Amino acid sequence: MTPAARAQAAIELLDTVIIAARDNGPAADTLIQRYFAARRYAGSKDRRAVRELVYAVIRACGERPAGGRAAMLLLAGQDADLAATFDGSPHGPAPIAADEPRAAAGVAPAWLTERLAASGLDAAEQGALAGRAPLDIRVNRLKGTPTQITEQIAAAEPIAGLPDALRLPAGTDLAPFAGLVEPQDAGSQVVTLAAAPQPGQQIVDLCAGAGGKTLALAAAMGEQGHILACDTDRGRLSRLSPRAAQAGVTIAETRLLNPGRELELLADWQGRADTVLIDAPCSGTGTWRRNPEARWRLTPGRIDRLVAMQARLLDLGAALVRPGGALVYVVCSLLDEEGADQAGAFASRQTGWTPAALSLPAGSPRGPGLRLTPASDGTDGFFVARFTAP
Repeated sequence: MTPAARAQAAIELLDTVIIAARDNGPAADTLIQRYFAARRYAGSKDRRAVRELVYAVIRACGERPAGGRAAMLLLAGQDADLAATFDGSPHGPAPIAADEPRAAAGVAPAWLTERLAASGLDAAEQGALAGRAPLDIRVNRLKGTPTQITEQIAAAEPIAGLPDALRLPAGTDLAPFAGLVEPQDAGSQVVTLAAAPQPGQQIVDLCAGAGGKTLALAAAMGEQGHILACDTDRGRLSRLSPRAAQAGVTIAETRLLNPGRELELLADWQGRADTVLIDAPCSGTGTWRRNPEARWRLTPGRIDRLVAMQARLLDLGAALVRPGGALVYVVCSLLDEEGADQAGAFASRQTGWTPAALSLPAGSPRGPGLRLTPASDGTDGFFVARFTAP
């Protein structure tokens, strides 16, 4: 592909990403894979170049653009070489007209930047959300040690305070280390520590998804005890069992829940769990470095619905904790309404539940918990709080 053809391919892909963000369609990664699956003639260098161009444009645009060409023109205005590809060649973009509309630069849509500012994130903190995330892994202590990785990948760097974590060069092939390592952001590993898992405990991972935190809990417990991994998403939860088998985890049981009937299906666990971990569905504002088009999917109404769901999950989780046990609340959001305010509201309405002091290798105090940010901690953004049951 010529540089002009790559630019045109990126414009076409951006059109599909913008529509998918508007209509809650597939993620950008999925759309890029589908695009090239139908274009086998594109070589690996072409695919990589187009992908990088698409994501560079997405990161540069604050508001959701009107279309792929307007989005690309924003970047072309900053890059003379890219602007030169708008040459009207057979497979390239048409020449740029003097009065053509261009997308607006920014970190996020204006209404979201206002909410981030209201949550205490200044321009530098917000700007870091548009960066690129590193490749962090958790070494599965059931299978080996970080030394086994550092001996083979010289550039692997330890992450302070996380003995099982390493930061690897972008693009590192993890296939040779299947079962020994799990891709997991350092921030995700930090907030999992708030559960303080111990061998022999009974733990509920209430929103387990595909099980990243379940596997981390099991490794920390040394395969002693029991973990109930729950979710309402059958597809995501079904991925946990094969991952657990590969990781050597046998103490995790999966349970599919029906939305609205969770407590009924968890009757056998009421008042029984030593710890309930709630990694609640959220806006994902802390993960924009990995999913930058997610900024264009959010609406005020969606956040309101998520906040209501989080409150319901907190009350549900509280019913499962034994007297004196712990409830750990996590969101990968930087908005106070999903983090500090949500946790504070729980403490206010649940009599006798007390916030526990957290001593974690990253994070700053925020309300009754800690908040991690890309700018301050070099991790994805998270809020975490731990409560002790009466």
